[in-house]
Amino acid sequence: MVAAKFHGPALPDGEARDVFVVDGCITYEPQAGAETVASGWLVPGLVDAHNHLGLEDGGAVDAAEIERQAVLDRDSGALLLRDCGSPADTRWVHERDDLPRLIRAGKHVARTRRYLRDYGVEVEPADLVATVVEQARDGDGWVKLVGDWISREAGDLAPSFPAADFAAAIEAAHAEGAKVTAHCFGVDVLDGLLEAGIDCIEHGTGLGEQHVEHMAEHGVALVPTVLQTRKFPGFAEAGRDKFPRYAETMESLFASRRDVLMAAHEAGVALYVGTDGGGSGRHGTLHEEIHAMVELGLPAETVIAAASWDGRTWLGHPAGLGEGDPADFVVYDADPRADLSTLTRPACVVLRGAVYRS
Repeated sequence: MVAAKFHGPALPDGEARDVFVVDGCITYEPQAGAETVASGWLVPGLVDAHNHLGLEDGGAVDAAEIERQAVLDRDSGALLLRDCGSPADTRWVHERDDLPRLIRAGKHVARTRRYLRDYGVEVEPADLVATVVEQARDGDGWVKLVGDWISREAGDLAPSFPAADFAAAIEAAHAEGAKVTAHCFGVDVLDGLLEAGIDCIEHGTGLGEQHVEHMAEHGVALVPTVLQTRKFPGFAEAGRDKFPRYAETMESLFASRRDVLMAAHEAGVALYVGTDGGGSGRHGTLHEEIHAMVELGLPAETVIAAASWDGRTWLGHPAGLGEGDPADFVVYDADPRADLSTLTRPACVVLRGAVYRS
């Protein structure tokens, strides 16, 4: 097989170099007869840290649609996906070298009639631990809890389960070697989850000063899904007639979301980038989420790092373009840290050494 050659500044250090790809891996040893494929800025494969491959409105989709979603993500440069709950069995994606690398969390674990129908497993507190153990064994090292959702009785956001049951479930997942993350829009659910040792918070719009300090101290990550939280005014309007308190809560969370995000950043919380692709979200939009996070005030370099080499390290994958690393990277015509629009036009995508062009 003829080696492929790429040339240009390589992030994160920006040093210009020749990168060779042989048998799906990176090497810096010059290769005789190597064909130059592309020149430009070389960026380690992007990471969508909150993705729902196999999910659309109404629940699971078939294999053809899963493939379409995965190709959209791949062609946008997202080469590592952390699934945050899907009703579809996507294990077969692991066998496809042309599709992004996937870390599955199994199905959402939610309270009975307290989540979107057909999205996950709905249980009562007595069955929470057993269900979490099942999902931990079925996934790739993560479990997704629905931390809070609207309660018809309360007319507002409320924790899905009592704090003690969340704690038992997190302990059980950790005993299985799995990490735990949770959907959290509001405030009331956060103390119990953080005290129980949860590993990550999704959305996190209710975080207060004491929460972000705890997260920074204990290494709890935050995936803020800014594109999703941008929809809160619409959620409020849709629920206003039946649930006015919920509408007020969602409007308040929307109004404070920038302050919350910046407080987390300033406290040193590890932030990662997730589109919430699937259901109400779309696939192939990681560049939009990056741009939205920067628009709210985060430094572009911080967000690019979170969406690439830092995100890869967090998920246990090689950070980037080291000798012998898998050849998963994106080539751009400019430095995306200086020009975010560059992210919309990858010159090519390299996944497991194969080259894909839009």
